[in-house]
Amino acid sequence: MVIGLCLLVPAVSGAQGLPGDVRRDPTEILKKYLSLDSKGARLDATSYETLRPYISWTDEPIWGHVIVITDYEVIDDVKQWQVVGLMEVVIPVEFKVLGAMYYESAGFVPDPQVERVGFRVKVVKGLWRIVEPMLPPHVTHGRIVNYVRQALLDERDQARAAKLAELRDELKRAKPGK
Repeated sequence: MVIGLCLLVPAVSGAQGLPGDVRRDPTEILKKYLSLDSKGARLDATSYETLRPYISWTDEPIWGHVIVITDYEVIDDVKQWQVVGLMEVVIPVEFKVLGAMYYESAGFVPDPQVERVGFRVKVVKGLWRIVEPMLPPHVTHGRIVNYVRQALLDERDQARAAKLAELRDELKRAKPGK
């Protein structure tokens, strides 16, 4: 019995354990990427590294803004996908957008809408990877409010702190469900 279990362990911990294994559903990699992004993984450089196993690009621009969302949905209905080839698909995702938060001005611009984006997922070097589009961070309302609160606590410049407090209040007023 122990020998049988030992023989199974390498198979389970092998390629199937890698993010993007081609034997798995390509939506898995997309869902993981979007989950991390919505939690703010791209808000700072150190946490951005957690996204590398899910994307094909090596560099990302410095975004001047963040899209504030309440939720997102990966469309699992294959009939709505664009199948480009055996190893490439475009999977639609719907974001429930509240608006955009801009870093430079420390401002929030409300723009409630449903944004539908097609994510191209392709086999790259034997693994599923998101190849496009490269969008600005799409972060949940609660996470971005906490991010601004932390920035406010860390800010030493009074003028900048006042602007961040204003931004925090704007974001609170944009609370989902209003």
